[in-house]
Amino acid sequence: MTNAETAQKIKDYLESDQDFLLDLIQRLVLVESPSDRPETQIGVQNIIKSELEALGYEATITPGQKSGGWLIGRPADMADGAPYQMMVGHTDTVWPVGTLEKMPLIQDGEKLRGPGVFDMKTGNSMMIAAIRCLQQLGLTPSVAPVVVLNSDEEIGSFESKGMMADLAKNASRALVLEPAKDEDGKIKTARKGTGRFIITAKGVPAHAGLDPTKGASAITAMANVIQQLVPLTDLDRGITVNPGVITGGTRPNVIAAECELHVDVRVWSMDDAEELEEAIRAITPNVDRVSLEITGYIGPPLERTERNQALWQKAQAIGDLMGVQFEQSAVGGGSDGNTTSMYTPTLDGLGAVGDGAHADHEFMFPAKLVERTTLLAMLLLED
Repeated sequence: MTNAETAQKIKDYLESDQDFLLDLIQRLVLVESPSDRPETQIGVQNIIKSELEALGYEATITPGQKSGGWLIGRPADMADGAPYQMMVGHTDTVWPVGTLEKMPLIQDGEKLRGPGVFDMKTGNSMMIAAIRCLQQLGLTPSVAPVVVLNSDEEIGSFESKGMMADLAKNASRALVLEPAKDEDGKIKTARKGTGRFIITAKGVPAHAGLDPTKGASAITAMANVIQQLVPLTDLDRGITVNPGVITGGTRPNVIAAECELHVDVRVWSMDDAEELEEAIRAITPNVDRVSLEITGYIGPPLERTERNQALWQKAQAIGDLMGVQFEQSAVGGGSDGNTTSMYTPTLDGLGAVGDGAHADHEFMFPAKLVERTTLLAMLLLED
């Protein structure tokens, strides 16, 4: 059977099995699972675990200490040390419990709307549908597909990042089922690296009226810090530095003893990340008797490396077989693909086509499900 015949066979099967995929998407969306409510993750995890076990997978849920933990599903007959590829996703959403009451799961013309339907419960469902399709058609990937779903992606994967990196180090590739970019379904081949810094200025308190010279203002120092941060933004290079939140002082008549600043930074390359981090750590308060404490780091970007572009070219070639022209894109937000890309070829944005991630108009196009899941299944069959 030629590759084109395989792609058509997969497409035909998925068209006949659309009800299964849509039903699974709806079941997952109806279980609300915000990142900051770890106990809510088990509902989504258990649905996916059950579906994987029905396909002969061994699915393990590892509880988190502060998050809802993660789920790893692998073929039950997979030998130790056997090669594997990762399908990466997350079960958490940005939506609080109760959102379904004001933002219900509804079919609205060509769109399916609901909290988490786009980001990214459709992508999670596509993983199951792709494995199910290949099994039903007797098509066995030479590299075992392993499902990896964390529950803290929307808040930086603070607990699961190490697990994700460890798995990526030995994986043949990582296929990230985050939603596509824009309504035309662009695949994400570049993502900015994101950094978070907390800068704390510590000064000397004093009465602002009786003896202001005894004090050293942490707020005045932080004003100087901000003036040093702002010029680090370089839009031509895609570098942004945003002093986003500032708190400090106790009363208007007290010289501020402490001030804290939270800073968001974004970069396209590791070279820029290293240069920017060095510049931030070199900042000084410029006020006598005030000290600075700077914590934080910049996470890696997802770059268009040679190995990542080789994987993208495989997706393009599959698109040609399907009669679909896929396009690549670059986005400012990060994902777990930023982590996997450090260790293994990574392709991101393979999931739902739609719009409204983190917005109250969130939706996906059900009509694109067969096309996107066909691409995923064909990528799983790559050597």
